[in-house]
Amino acid sequence: MLEELTIRDYALIDRLQMGFEAGLNLLSGETGAGKSILIGALGFVLGDKPDTGVIRAGAEESLVSAVFSIKGNSEALAWLSERGIETEGDSVLIRRSLKNNGRGSIYVQSAPVTRADLSDFTSLLIDLHGQHEHQSLLAPDKHRRFLDRFAGIEDEVLAYGKRFCLLTEKRKNFQLMLESESERARRRELLEFAVQEIEAAKLRAGEEEELEAEDKRLSQHEKLHEYMETAKRDLSASGEGALALLRQARQAMESASGIDQGLSDLSRRLDDSFYELEDLADSLRSYLDGLRFSPERLDQVSSRLAEIHRLRKKYGPGIPAILTKLDESRAELERLKGFDEDRGAIEAEIAALEREVYQTAGELSAKRSNAAGQLSSRIAAIIRSLGMPKAEFAISIQRKPDEGGKAVVGQYGFDVIEFLIAPNPGEPLKPLAKIASGGELSRVMLALKTVLAESDPLGTMVFDEIDAGIGGDVGVAVGEHLASLARHKQVFCITHLASIAAHADNHIKVEKYQEAGRTLTRVRRISNEERVMEIARMLSGAQGGEASVNHARELLKRFRAAGG
Repeated sequence: MLEELTIRDYALIDRLQMGFEAGLNLLSGETGAGKSILIGALGFVLGDKPDTGVIRAGAEESLVSAVFSIKGNSEALAWLSERGIETEGDSVLIRRSLKNNGRGSIYVQSAPVTRADLSDFTSLLIDLHGQHEHQSLLAPDKHRRFLDRFAGIEDEVLAYGKRFCLLTEKRKNFQLMLESESERARRRELLEFAVQEIEAAKLRAGEEEELEAEDKRLSQHEKLHEYMETAKRDLSASGEGALALLRQARQAMESASGIDQGLSDLSRRLDDSFYELEDLADSLRSYLDGLRFSPERLDQVSSRLAEIHRLRKKYGPGIPAILTKLDESRAELERLKGFDEDRGAIEAEIAALEREVYQTAGELSAKRSNAAGQLSSRIAAIIRSLGMPKAEFAISIQRKPDEGGKAVVGQYGFDVIEFLIAPNPGEPLKPLAKIASGGELSRVMLALKTVLAESDPLGTMVFDEIDAGIGGDVGVAVGEHLASLARHKQVFCITHLASIAAHADNHIKVEKYQEAGRTLTRVRRISNEERVMEIARMLSGAQGGEASVNHARELLKRFRAAGG
């Protein structure tokens, strides 16, 4: 359940903090007051794609945070536990910001998360249904998703899809292997050459770096010798070298420490420095004694590096990549060489996988058929109560067209699924896309969401203008239905219809106002007489007159008496 929403510098909203309760939370206000801004801010904190255009003019960033109660929501608790995110009691805090440069941050509690993670998590908390989503009912591929969700087979369909993709991949690979013998022979020849060439090079990990270092030493031998000779001379030259001078300093310090015992530590440190430099001088002499220039070795190193660079151009950016290419070429070569021997085994493996896929597709089809009757009956019952008393609703499940007498399966099975409706008596059932009006789509979607919500752990549902295309008695029926749904779920609804607004448990008014030459939006809970006046405005389209005020009072009295 959404407990609290805080918005800062989002569109026309300067500052807003509001708590929410269970039941039907109704948002109303004049056209353009900013109701869609509130839903937009909620969508933003739920994971919608960001747009810097929502940042309030003059502000540097927008910030939206939401507090949800996840008590009893095992899926949400498991999601948090898997990521080591701890909650405070039964609530979780989500914060999201967006700056003018397009950058932003997202936190669940104090843990940073990605937008994909945010969408994944909030999908376990709330279902936000916008008016544009009515159009999803016009796409038959969405019908399959709705039916699978109702049937509780979404995970099974996902697992089946993975096996189907594996079958498709194996079939494709097998077809590639069935290419002409000449093509396979050509491929084998290329692979054999690559394997022989790389093996003959006898490459070794780290070799290129070692050779480059040696090439640098050999190609700059004279400079290196000169630098080392200078270092040796300056360190150990007789009379003027650092060691000779340091030896004199030691003698002086020995004499001084004989006079002042407090200098013994300095004398010892000078001794240590002398012995260290003496050892360093020996090392320099050894290095110089071993420093030899070999034109032959330089040629060998240069030739070997050239060979490695040539192989890099053909097989990879470095020795590790070349060796990986060698392994891959060997493996592919083995597959090609063993194709004729393995062909029977491959065909048997594909046949076994086909049987598994076809069997699972049949099982999914049976489960869909069983669920389709239940879902269509329940949707039909709801839409009949929403002002379509004679409507018929059905779910068509057809098999994909056969190819060559063999049933065709796809990533989701055999079935082509489509919702059908006959809004009026005597009309044949036809696809929603062909005959349903906007108001009818709204009611079908409301019915579908209601049925799916019954088995859904989501605690909150948001309907953005579910009243599109309806009015009169239908609006009354929709209001009653939303009120009934709100007994089990927290429901948010934006509406222009007084007959829906009168059912609200919590009535929230959205309005524009002017301040210091700026237009802002504010949101506040209304009750008692103020609520009467708002419903009167919704009835009359202007400041309520006496008739509309009396009508508003009557609506509120009637629906309170009915438990709305």
